[in-house]
Amino acid sequence: MHNLLILGGTTEATAFANAAAEAGIAGTVSFAGRVERPKRQPLPQRIGGFGGVQGLVNYLVAHQITHVIDATHPFASQMSGNAVVACAQAGVPLVALTRAAWVAQPEDRWAAVPDISGAVAALEQPARRVMLAVGRMHLAEFAPNPQHFYLLRLVDAPKDPPPLPNHHVLVSRGPFTAEDDGALMQAHDIDLVVSKNAGGTGAYAKIVAARALGLPVLMIDRPAIAARTEVTTVAEVMAWLGHAGADRGV
Repeated sequence: MHNLLILGGTTEATAFANAAAEAGIAGTVSFAGRVERPKRQPLPQRIGGFGGVQGLVNYLVAHQITHVIDATHPFASQMSGNAVVACAQAGVPLVALTRAAWVAQPEDRWAAVPDISGAVAALEQPARRVMLAVGRMHLAEFAPNPQHFYLLRLVDAPKDPPPLPNHHVLVSRGPFTAEDDGALMQAHDIDLVVSKNAGGTGAYAKIVAARALGLPVLMIDRPAIAARTEVTTVAEVMAWLGHAGADRGV
């Protein structure tokens, strides 16, 4: 009998939760709590952290979790790292359902930076009009470069005004289209896009739009995560669980 813990917050997590629920597999979807209105799940859900590695170990044991599916955002490195260590300590199998990283196409004008700090350093240049697509948790880190105009598209409105004197906040959940993102960039005279390499299709529209407009993209590399089993489809997770649904392409 399976009792899953799905570390969620992504479209992949929701897709797997739907498949698990349809297959009659028990589990809980866990959200970090960074989004104010998380999408309703077909399985029971919890919101909030676990209290580090030991807290997660305690949760796995107390709730008799049989398998952990890490379907967090590729940049949720602390949670993913904690999951690797906690599952090893608790003896609970772990698989990561993750998105393949984006790869630059011939027409793309990407400059890669290793992390948020690298992006901040790269913006030490004369004033530009920047679409800053890094999420609201990192906005304060860009305060050392107040010379730029920043277009901020966020899932939730920031609780406090961003420490960026020249910015515009657009609250929108998506999904987005390349046509709409291109029009948005043109409306705000954007000349540089800063983006995490999130992978997948949900946030790719801005990359396609930047390509079509010939705009440069400052692409932030994914953080390193300890070795673990990784798959990219719901069917692969079902097969990993040994569930018959994998044979039907669930």
